[in-house]
Amino acid sequence: MTIQRFGTTARYSDIVIHNGTAWIVEVPATEGADAATQTREILDNLDRLLAQAGSGRERLLSATIYLTDMADYDAMNGVWDAWLPAGTAPSRACVQVAGLAHSGWRVEIAVMAAVRGAD
Repeated sequence: MTIQRFGTTARYSDIVIHNGTAWIVEVPATEGADAATQTREILDNLDRLLAQAGSGRERLLSATIYLTDMADYDAMNGVWDAWLPAGTAPSRACVQVAGLAHSGWRVEIAVMAAVRGAD
């Protein structure tokens, strides 16, 4: 089985595809912004990366959402719920972490999605 990588650096790849599944992790563009803004930035980037992978938000299989403060849970969910098409919710975990790679990040999201044509 071939493993495809896109946007690869020495440390990470933007997208990894294997066996009909795409793995993507996204972080916000704006450090210090509120959780809703950071979530919106992440989901906008996920749309772009999912399309590049031959997938889409309606094909999400799993999501793990990392928050630095659970007080941001409702704000993040407000953006998430509006973004996700009805009836397509993936399995999901949302966890509070002590911190993310940059102190101004409040949200980080990791997803797995089915790639079109691999079903």
